[in-house]
Amino acid sequence: MRILRLAALAIAAVVATPSAHAQTYDPKYPVCLQVYKGWNDYYFECGYTSLAQCNMSASGRAAQCVVNPYYEGGKRRGQRPRRDY
Repeated sequence: MRILRLAALAIAAVVATPSAHAQTYDPKYPVCLQVYKGWNDYYFECGYTSLAQCNMSASGRAAQCVVNPYYEGGKRRGQRPRRDY
């Protein structure tokens, strides 16, 4: 009986665990195209280097261009610290 309770508890714990989602943004590109397939169903295509390039792909589709919040490039090197007088 004790093993049956432990097995039921283990099964309940596995079922209650939320699934992990894959990362949708590619950190190599600054612009992503968000394509809508339904009311709450959409996906991202991150492979655009500019908003103009992305807007050309979004034209005529249920989609919009968004700035990639996880973009790794474009950081300035050698920037001098700001002086406050």
